[in-house]
Amino acid sequence: MTLRPSRSELAAAAGRSVDDVIAPGLDVLFCGINPGLYSAAVGHHFARPGNRFWKALFASGLTDRLVAPQDERDLLDFGIGITNLVARASAMAHELGRDELVAGGQALLAKLERYAPQRLAVLGIGAFKVAFGRPRARLGRQAEPLGGVETFVLANPSGAQARYQLEDLAAAFAALRQP
Repeated sequence: MTLRPSRSELAAAAGRSVDDVIAPGLDVLFCGINPGLYSAAVGHHFARPGNRFWKALFASGLTDRLVAPQDERDLLDFGIGITNLVARASAMAHELGRDELVAGGQALLAKLERYAPQRLAVLGIGAFKVAFGRPRARLGRQAEPLGGVETFVLANPSGAQARYQLEDLAAAFAALRQP
């Protein structure tokens, strides 16, 4: 599979998942909402060319180089991991139902217990609110951790979220480096 899937490959990716990049004791575990079709088709997180995740990681100083989606496992060397609230790929996150998000939140809590990262960064405020029953949550560090893990909610780095520029994302990611 190339990093430029065809229309038929994108359509076939619906419902697939992308393997977690995770290990015990990470500094930061990033949690996306769910994989997009592009990411599921190529098998790598945040793989769509317009997604700013990788650039924000580098610009924030969390990595010392720009990591490519196909090299995502290199993030483990930086103490960084990636998972999703919902494993099922879809064209748009709004296709996910409330029950899926809540079940995904429970699965994430189990991962936090198993892998014990120092910090969790959930990328998407709307999904966070639904998954964890926190309708008043705001972007930034959360007063109440999840599963005993310091929790941040950050803007989704998808190119569809143009309201947040790369500089904004990088500054929010940089806050994850603070002790």
